[in-house]
Amino acid sequence: MYKLYFFLFCALICASCSKKYKIEGTSSVSVLDGKMLFIKVQSGDKVVNIDSAEVIHGLFKMKGKVDSTVLASLYMDEDCIMPVVIEPGNIDIQIDNAGIVIKGTPLNNSFNEFIMKKNSLDDRFYEVNHEESRMIMDGKSLEEVHNAIDGKRKALTEEMNQLTKGFIKDNYDNVLGPGLFIMIGYSLPYPMLTPLMKEIIDGAPEKFTNDFRVKAYIDAAEAHMK
Repeated sequence: MYKLYFFLFCALICASCSKKYKIEGTSSVSVLDGKMLFIKVQSGDKVVNIDSAEVIHGLFKMKGKVDSTVLASLYMDEDCIMPVVIEPGNIDIQIDNAGIVIKGTPLNNSFNEFIMKKNSLDDRFYEVNHEESRMIMDGKSLEEVHNAIDGKRKALTEEMNQLTKGFIKDNYDNVLGPGLFIMIGYSLPYPMLTPLMKEIIDGAPEKFTNDFRVKAYIDAAEAHMK
């Protein structure tokens, strides 16, 4: 009987631990020292703080309990600098002049992998744009420039669309799918459904389309189209 109680006690302790998150961050950007970093989430029509920490000698820490996994945002003062998934486990944030890397837990690792692939595609877009500018500066005709560049740009756009669509599809059932969908929407000048977004919606399960953020965006986009 003692052993049974002991194992039950251990199980309760483990369950309790699994509902906690811990953020440990490092920064090599000297101007961040003394700055406050905040974790904020959307609550209705407001953005609220759920945690904060001061960067001291390039280090910062936060910890708390997780009632449910949420897609939050890392803020420096009032500026949003990066999405972060608050989920049980140890979350590692690294900030340097090249950017921000957030990993350590399953969904943050998945999102970080997506960001790395997206950044690689962004770099290739930059190279194509640079090639286009160089051809124009070299006096190439617009037709010649178009023939050389248009195919490359279309191929990269399709690759980016497939990456985005595949990531959202793989994450229909967690916070990353709806979260990325909403990020795409917010990047547009007004609420609208692009062909890519329509593809994502058409193949999505009800859990995704009934997500309150996704549903609100779709309603706003459809109202704007009318």
